Amino acid sequence: MSDYKLTYFNGKGTAELVRLVFAAGGIEYEDVRLQQDQWPELKPKTPMGQVPILEVEGTMLCQSNSIARYVAKVAGLAGKTPLDQARVDMIMDGMEDMGKKGHDVYWEKDEEKKAEKKKDYEETFLPQFYTCMNKLVGDSGHFVGNELTLADITFFNMTTLVGNYMKLPNVDEFTGLKKVMDHVTSNPGIAKWLKERPETPF
Repeated sequence: MSDYKLTYFNGKGTAELVRLVFAAGGIEYEDVRLQQDQWPELKPKTPMGQVPILEVEGTMLCQSNSIARYVAKVAGLAGKTPLDQARVDMIMDGMEDMGKKGHDVYWEKDEEKKAEKKKDYEETFLPQFYTCMNKLVGDSGHFVGNELTLADITFFNMTTLVGNYMKLPNVDEFTGLKKVMDHVTSNPGIAKWLKERPETPF
C-alpha cells in the first residue's frame, strides 16, 4: 500500500498539479477519484470541507498548493534554498492570479460582460502576464535554479488548464516559457503520466 492517498473528483481540476508533482518525483500514491454521490458523506470528515485532500501517516492535508508544496519537498522539487523556495512560491502565486482571473471570466453570467472580460483577459492581461513571466525564466530554461522545480510544473499545469477554455498567447513567441514547457513535458515521469492519465470531462 502506498504511503500517500490523494482524494479528488474524477477530473484534473485542482488536484492535477499534485498528480504532476508525484509523477515528476516518481512517487507512488493512491489516486482516489470520488463519485459525486460519495462527496456528501466525505465532506464533513475533511479539514476544510473541500478536496483535494492528501492523507499521509494518519494526517489529512488540504489546499492544493499546500499539498503540492509538501509533495515537492518530498520529491526534491521545492527549491534547494529558502530563497529558491520563495521564488517557487512567487511563481505559484502569480499563476494563481492567472487562474483566478480566468475563472472569473469563465463563470461570468452576463454574456455581454463575459465577452468584455474575455477580450480583456486574452488580449491585454495574458500577453502582459506572459511577458513578465518570460523575464523570470533563467538561462537554464527554468524559473528557479538549473533544474525542474514546482514552479515550472505549476506554470505548465495552469497554462494547460486555462488553455482549455481561453485563447492563450503563443508560447513559441516567448523563448523562456517555451523552454519551461519543454522541460516539463520531457520529464520522464510527467511524460508517462500525460500519456496514461484518464480522459476526464474537466
